[in-house]
Amino acid sequence: MRVVLWLVGLFAIASVSALFAAGNPGTVTVFWPPYRLDLSLNLVLLALVAVFVLLHLALRGISLFAQLPQQARRWRLQQKERLIHAALIDSLTHMVAGRFIRSRKAAEQAINLEKSVNLAHDSAHHGERTLAMLHLLAAESAHALQDRSMRDSHFQNALEELRDPQAKDSQDGFYLRAARWALDDHDVDAASQWLSQLPQGASRRTIALRLRFKIARLSGKTLAALETARLLVKHRAFSQASGESIVKALAIELLMAADGPREIERAWKSLDENEKKITDVVLTLVGQWLLRGGDVAQSRTWLLPLWERMVKQANALTPSQRLALVRSLELGFSKQDGTPDAVWLSRIEAAQMAQPRDALLQYLAGIMCLRLQLWGKAQLLLKQALAVTKDEELRRDAQRALNAASAQRSSG
Repeated sequence: MRVVLWLVGLFAIASVSALFAAGNPGTVTVFWPPYRLDLSLNLVLLALVAVFVLLHLALRGISLFAQLPQQARRWRLQQKERLIHAALIDSLTHMVAGRFIRSRKAAEQAINLEKSVNLAHDSAHHGERTLAMLHLLAAESAHALQDRSMRDSHFQNALEELRDPQAKDSQDGFYLRAARWALDDHDVDAASQWLSQLPQGASRRTIALRLRFKIARLSGKTLAALETARLLVKHRAFSQASGESIVKALAIELLMAADGPREIERAWKSLDENEKKITDVVLTLVGQWLLRGGDVAQSRTWLLPLWERMVKQANALTPSQRLALVRSLELGFSKQDGTPDAVWLSRIEAAQMAQPRDALLQYLAGIMCLRLQLWGKAQLLLKQALAVTKDEELRRDAQRALNAASAQRSSG
């Protein structure tokens, strides 16, 4: 459609020009004494147009001839930039392929080419970032080759190229790489220093949180590792199953490291509500609490939700968790102030009567009766537990308790 319009326009211009030239009687007279020259107006106009075109072409040719050195210089720069781009691709290709020596050599070649290129003022910032990235590639290859001096040299050169305040985003990535290298060298302090230079927004990125998590684990700061793991789970850096497993393990480790009831209580308060509902965490809390001389009544308060879940639903707890729960209650009974109150007496008795084939409940009821000096009933319950249990450790403890009840009954 556009071509048709152009043709129509050209035809219109040609038609108007022909009508103007055919009916134009004007002449142009040039006096050059003693000569006189008469020219038609149409010829003069054509001559003027021809002169204008010739002058334009001549000036354009002169301009192009004058720009030849600049174009040659631009062509040479373009060739060097292409070589830099090819060397950069080669460095990345060799790095992902594990050929780190070749990758470093390619990066260093690109660095030398980049330094030899005199970039224009408007692209200088781009050139600095290119040099910085090339130095980072060389440093990464040197790190893989365990050449720390070469790595640090290239990395310092990269940071010097990023002194421009507009390159803050690039600096964040460089600090993260430095922290990763420090962790690989097991230098926790250096890794922490690099991460501390990140702005607040960058420090909450997933990769930064992963590094902080590793730093906390290597430095033995369980609470800091737990707080970081919560953020990682929130950012979906872990799968749901692995995230829950990591948080549970850290919560248990935090409780296990506590020394004394006050520290245990402080560690327990530092957990969030979801972590306090994890069965293994509660069992670890109670076990540590009783071993460190904590209040028995408080331990039973923590165990009550687990007990109610176990009684109401048989599969609510795993066999190992059920055994740990019974052991925790048994450990409480063994304390001087651990005599079961009337409420717990009724709970244990009701559960034992509701599930007469449950060896754990029979054993727990027998231990409770032994604590209350009900020797005959304790013997009966412990014998029932021995008849149905298959756990060797539970059988050994039940037999020991049965022998104690028999000795007390015979001596009485």
